[in-house]
Amino acid sequence: MKAFLKIMLAAAMVCLPVNIVYGGEDAAKATVKEASGEIPEAKQFETSHSGTFNGSKVKYTATAGDTHLKNEKGEVTASIFSIAYTKDDVKDPASRPVTFFFNGGPGSASLWLHMGVFGPKRIDVPSDATNAGAAPYNVENNALSLLDVTDLVFIDPVGTGYSKAVGKGEGKEFWGINEDAKSVGDFIRQYVSENRRWNSPKYVGGESYGTTRTAALVKELQEGYNSMALNGIILVSSIVDFQTVDGHSADNPEPNIFFLPTFAATAWYHGKVDKTGRTFDGFIEEARQFALNDYMLAIFKGNRLSETEQEAVLDKLSLYTGLEKSYLKKTRLWVNEFRFMRELLRDEGKVVGRLDSRYVGEEQDDAGETFTADPAGYGISAAYTAAINDYMARDLKVEKDERYQVLSGQPGRNWNWKTSDGWTGGYPTLGPVIAKGLRQNSDLRVYVANGYYDMATPFFATEQTFSQYGMDTSRVTMTYYDAGHMMYVHKPSLEKLAGTVRQFIQDGGK
Repeated sequence: MKAFLKIMLAAAMVCLPVNIVYGGEDAAKATVKEASGEIPEAKQFETSHSGTFNGSKVKYTATAGDTHLKNEKGEVTASIFSIAYTKDDVKDPASRPVTFFFNGGPGSASLWLHMGVFGPKRIDVPSDATNAGAAPYNVENNALSLLDVTDLVFIDPVGTGYSKAVGKGEGKEFWGINEDAKSVGDFIRQYVSENRRWNSPKYVGGESYGTTRTAALVKELQEGYNSMALNGIILVSSIVDFQTVDGHSADNPEPNIFFLPTFAATAWYHGKVDKTGRTFDGFIEEARQFALNDYMLAIFKGNRLSETEQEAVLDKLSLYTGLEKSYLKKTRLWVNEFRFMRELLRDEGKVVGRLDSRYVGEEQDDAGETFTADPAGYGISAAYTAAINDYMARDLKVEKDERYQVLSGQPGRNWNWKTSDGWTGGYPTLGPVIAKGLRQNSDLRVYVANGYYDMATPFFATEQTFSQYGMDTSRVTMTYYDAGHMMYVHKPSLEKLAGTVRQFIQDGGK
């Protein structure tokens, strides 16, 4: 499991748009509000903007800045950086939803969902999974932003972006499943109180580990007599039950089953399976059924499997993975995602990506068992880093003399994975928390976005989570995308994701 948790650090990575007309950004000067309280000084940078989103003209205020969190003694312990977009001249706040977004890691800032899909500007990277290269990049007005239907708040948890432990605080107080949920929950409560939004519809959403955080926030915010009931949660590339995805551990059989349909999708995409007489959807469903039945039985039978049974399973396993039977026999039917990423295109001298298996890269040689770096990560990371830093400086007028931490390994290396005082080890499991939240809040709804080519958080593992714990699936909506972990880098998936989340919020999550 330790190896798995290290690998999960990387998971944070991770339509035809109508014209947008922005007014006044170049001429406007940021209004800077500075608190005179504890060190460090909390600063907020306000700018006025207008844009057209989904055909609706919206005037809005962008507020980028720091929020101090305090302990029970009133001592400052953390400074949380966030970027909020609020529609101007809203007469009744109860009629205007507010949605809080963050990314994952743990250790990632919120730039991916912000600059990739939901914010008013987005970075345009190649849709066909090719490398984005070097600057200059195209940062464009985002007609697909959700600002026509909801205010937006993008949160950087402690240890990411400009957020950090300060004063009486220490990083370890914020780095853990429960610790992180408490600090982000405290920020949300403080934001809602300071901006008088308690009676507004409220949504919380995250990507990758951000979905783990979202699940933990369902408990943190909704339980107890000082509760805040949520209207909906948005899970992009979900991971809430970790035992389903620890595919490179030699002591956990489950991920072999739950990665298989993603392997099948990847093999199909790269032309490593026989497509004759098949459709993509039909092939994936075949892989699901094989994984749930013959393959699951074979995995759990282990060396009790007869030679005849093994041969039958090998035939199908080779079909759905695109890997040679001889190789699969050597692995004793266990195929972890890192071996698969290296083996699938080995004869072409290429590896496939983890965050998005449409991407391919080259290694120093072709003999390794895994790649040295994820081509889906290094293919876009520089573009996103440039985009957020340039946007904050030019458009939001943010003035900081420190580095914006896009993805830091420090929180993850020091993360407390305990979910309760009685936790004695094993894999964090938060599916039951979502199920309980649905039972205790009759208006809570769940939206889940899955990428077919996501080998960080495979879609079949998410399906497994939502088939358990007495989950009320009538209030769960799942959609699938022809892309990977950050499905919004693919233009058709970007349009679909933005449109689906917009409808989810417009419908009140129902």
